[in-house]
Amino acid sequence: MLFFSMQGEVKFFNHVKGFGFIKSNEDEKEYFVHISGVSEGVKISDEDKVTFELEDDAKGKKCVNVKLA
Repeated sequence: MLFFSMQGEVKFFNHVKGFGFIKSNEDEKEYFVHISGVSEGVKISDEDKVTFELEDDAKGKKCVNVKLA
């Protein structure tokens, strides 16, 4: 299930391991992001402003369709 588009800031992203966390501007929560959830051709780094959607998975919510804002 996808949720509406949100805005936030990359809290941290480890390019070697391929994951990190994004802090949402809407609810101030931090959400997991995996490299597979980042839009093709986009490279995110710490403190980047991004837009994203949330998707439910077995471990909770994760960021998908992540793009630079």
